[in-house]
Amino acid sequence: MEPANFRAATLPEIDARLGHVKAELIACGHTHVPRAVRASSGQLIVNPGSVGLPAYADIHPYPHVVETGSPNARYAIVERRDGGWTSRLIAVPYDHTAMSALALKHQRPDWAHALATGRMS
Repeated sequence: MEPANFRAATLPEIDARLGHVKAELIACGHTHVPRAVRASSGQLIVNPGSVGLPAYADIHPYPHVVETGSPNARYAIVERRDGGWTSRLIAVPYDHTAMSALALKHQRPDWAHALATGRMS
C-alpha cells in the first residue's frame, strides 16, 4: 500500500471532532504540521508544528507521509487580546545540518533527509 500524504482536516471535520468541547483555546500536536484554525464556533485550535522533525513517514493508523517542506524549527505564540485568543505561528532557522549529520551517524538516513529538507526522500 502506497503511503498517503497528510491532509489537513476540513472545517466540517474539525467541528465534528470538537463535539461538545467548549474550550475557547485548544492546543494540539503530534502531526508536526503548523496550523491555526478557528472552528465555526469561534474556538481557536493551534498546532505549533515541530521543533525537530519537519517530515516523517508512519504506518499508524495507516501508511502516511507528513512534510512541512522546510527544515526550520517551529513554535507558536498564543495571546489573549480584547477578550479573544490570537496566535502566531513562527518558523526559526537553526543548525539543521548538524542534526542531519547526527541522524546519519545513528543510521537514520530517512531522518537525515527530513531534517535537512523538511521532506521525505
